[in-house]
Amino acid sequence: MEANGKGPQSFPELKNDTFLRAAWGEKTDYTPVWCMRQAGRYLPEFRETRAAQDFFSTCRSPEACCELTLQPLRRFPLDAAIIFSDILVVPQALGMEVTMVPGKGPSFPEPLREEQDLEHLRDPAGVVSELSYVFQAITLTRQQLAGRVPLIGFAGAPWTLMTYMIEGGSSSTMAQAKRWLYQRPQASHQLLRILTDAVVPYLIGQVVAGAQALQLFESHAGHLGPQLFNMFALPYIRDVAKRVKAGVQKAGLAPVPMIIFAKDGHFALEELAQSGYEVVGLDWTVAPKKARDLVGKMVTLQGNLDPCALYASEEEIGQLAQQMLDDFGPQRYIANLGHGLYPDMDPEHVGAFVDAVHRHSRLLRKN
Repeated sequence: MEANGKGPQSFPELKNDTFLRAAWGEKTDYTPVWCMRQAGRYLPEFRETRAAQDFFSTCRSPEACCELTLQPLRRFPLDAAIIFSDILVVPQALGMEVTMVPGKGPSFPEPLREEQDLEHLRDPAGVVSELSYVFQAITLTRQQLAGRVPLIGFAGAPWTLMTYMIEGGSSSTMAQAKRWLYQRPQASHQLLRILTDAVVPYLIGQVVAGAQALQLFESHAGHLGPQLFNMFALPYIRDVAKRVKAGVQKAGLAPVPMIIFAKDGHFALEELAQSGYEVVGLDWTVAPKKARDLVGKMVTLQGNLDPCALYASEEEIGQLAQQMLDDFGPQRYIANLGHGLYPDMDPEHVGAFVDAVHRHSRLLRKN
């Protein structure tokens, strides 16, 4: 699984490790900040790069992914880069067709309907070779970053991937996927195990290729209540962390911090804090002080400004960022949004957010 024959020793030395130190719970001079979907359509240069290309063709081009990953770093002094890719490359690698429909989002022409459909999925062991283009993108980007900031790799969590594969796209209720949980619990667990067996080597492969941190996106946690979450999401979230860490160690690589982001999973914060991840990402519906009380001092928190706050004036963005930093406190904290940037957001306002975090967090530490 050696990516392009390049070991980590051939990467440029890291100059800014603030994000990694915060993730590991070490003291930092200021609060590091990055934004989910920072490589995205809110940047005119992103739209130019992507203009003529199909979305998944872009994902399969290491050069394009590298360029899109680096674009926000040319504009803003962010403290981490996140590789440009998509969580749905995993279902693709398992043999499902996925297209990106403009204005609608991802679409699976043939979603999973019956238990028998699981037999048509490819062996998850083959995912690593199918997704070599992601590893190439990571290695190339890590070289091009020249040590400026760490590079984050990511994957979708099993339950979230399952929802897309059964719903055939986005859904406001996830009723079809949840019907499986109630009517076909065994087949649901079988599918979740297949997805876990695909996600684990995929994430290990990202570290081998040069990723310095990993984020697991459980974007559809909020469609489950505590019971279903504890049965069908949490065990696999835990399993991913445990197996990825063991695999990274077995590959002879230094450990990397892992982030779990379970959107609308506020009911499971304590469980998530004990699920084997160094960082728990929060959406904007969670009060920072309450979250800190629930998770204790043993994990780093990441988040959680409402993305729509970036529609406010630059001055107000500064005040909101300041309030957020005051609430989270100076250490064991990574600033971010509570979800990804939207395409119609003003890049200047993203810059105002990043600058406010850096400025105020330095002041906080002086006082």
